[in-house]
Amino acid sequence: MDATLDAGVLITNVSQWCRENGVNPRTFYRHRARIRAEGSWQPRSRRPRRFPGITGPEVTALVIALRAELVPDNGADAIIASLRQVAAAQDWAGRGLAVPHRSTVNKILKRSGLVKPQPRKRPKSSYRRFAYARPRDCYQIDACGVKLADGTPAAVFDVLDDCSRLLAACTAAPAETAVAAAAAIQAAAVQHGPPGIVLCDNGTAFSGGRARGQGAFARAVTTLGSRIIHSSPYHPQTCGKVERHHQTLKKWLATRPAPATLADLQALLDEYRDYYNNRRHHTAVRTTPARAWHAAQALGGPGQLPRQDDATVHRVTVAENGTIRIGPLKVSVGRDRAGQRLTAIRDHDRVTAYTPDGTPLGHITLNYHATHQGTLTPAA
Repeated sequence: MDATLDAGVLITNVSQWCRENGVNPRTFYRHRARIRAEGSWQPRSRRPRRFPGITGPEVTALVIALRAELVPDNGADAIIASLRQVAAAQDWAGRGLAVPHRSTVNKILKRSGLVKPQPRKRPKSSYRRFAYARPRDCYQIDACGVKLADGTPAAVFDVLDDCSRLLAACTAAPAETAVAAAAAIQAAAVQHGPPGIVLCDNGTAFSGGRARGQGAFARAVTTLGSRIIHSSPYHPQTCGKVERHHQTLKKWLATRPAPATLADLQALLDEYRDYYNNRRHHTAVRTTPARAWHAAQALGGPGQLPRQDDATVHRVTVAENGTIRIGPLKVSVGRDRAGQRLTAIRDHDRVTAYTPDGTPLGHITLNYHATHQGTLTPAA
């Protein structure tokens, strides 16, 4: 065989060289031809020539535009909600366009340099989410600090419905006091009805300080016929929904001129509450809080639902034999629901089970002298 000179290496016998180096001769000749044609061997891009599933330039440009337009609520979920409205108005289906997935929107924003990577941030999939089964079962209340235009500190009290995320009240006050907290929970009760449970932290405005359980806030809650639950000390995650809401509120306020007086601040808060409840897409409930609240009409409506005056809420998984556990007691809900996650509300001796969307399955009266309680009485 003729001697072959490639890349400065003299190969006198190609077959022998391929055997010794474990290379297929066809591969050898293909690479030799490439070296002779291109002058050297360089790695080539493995990028596909065609991308049939790539998001088109029109949709990509709209995603980037909405990122700037929807400030401060300009995350992927808010962008997708706006894209769906545009798609319906412009007949995207007829034009062969589709609303991209949440991950696709995030990729577009990352490629455009509009998202700062946070690799250490805990993924949402790792959280175990809990919510009460029905609106008005529980209101979460907390206060956050803001400043007026002249730097004077003020407090904003948020009252959030645990199930629907409806902002039942959002009131301004000179400071975080029990009187201001009582006014906020009373305002929520007037507009949306009193809750079964009021969940709050251990701040003096809610706990009563030295007169624990005897302050103005405690009296206001008990007058409504509701029950107070305090979160674990140094564990803000218990009131996580209203704590997270503070961030949304402050981002929105940052886009508005600083209020000069408490009255101006309250006017801003009223505007914000209307926007938050009726126009802002909420990721957790996958719609606006107002729609999630009114969806409870199937259960009789939030205003007509019986309040839980002494209830505990249990998130349970149906066992293979079709039972759920309420403490040491077992209740049968049917083998066809094995593996499902249900919500069980225990009110004294009565347990009511609900599906994840709040639909009641049935109820049972507990018998503490037996472990196996029998089967739920189906909801009427």
